[in-house]
Amino acid sequence: MNKKDKSRFSNDINIKNKRAKFEYEFIDTYLAGLVLKGTEIKSIREGKVNLQDGYCYFRKGELYSKGIHISPYAQGSFYNHEEGRERKLLLKKQELGKLESKMNEKGLTIIPIRLFINDRGLAKMEIALAKGKKIHDKRDSIKDKDLKREFDRVKI
Repeated sequence: MNKKDKSRFSNDINIKNKRAKFEYEFIDTYLAGLVLKGTEIKSIREGKVNLQDGYCYFRKGELYSKGIHISPYAQGSFYNHEEGRERKLLLKKQELGKLESKMNEKGLTIIPIRLFINDRGLAKMEIALAKGKKIHDKRDSIKDKDLKREFDRVKI
């Protein structure tokens, strides 16, 4: 591996779902591991991930994420992964039970907030139990953001 290839991969990956904070009100957050294929982690290290349309759901007592787009790895040949495949999330049994019981409440969903690589080089995903915001709540969010921006501008 030459110098050019080493600079392509990065361990300080921190991909955020910026739209999630606008669309949802977070109730609780959790840190989950991911079950990935080899080409997927390489694409993540290149930063080619989109969390915008992602969501999580339960199947047979296990948590899966869907709608997360990880671009195919350029040098992956026929071993490459599917871009939008569902990926299993790894949480403690106690956390899974707590999440599944809260998911049965009406109007709650689990969404990915952030994808990053920790100190040990493992890909982790921060997920949130969230409730969808109404239109007037979104307007309040925009108003608060504008006020903060004005305040910061006057402060300087």
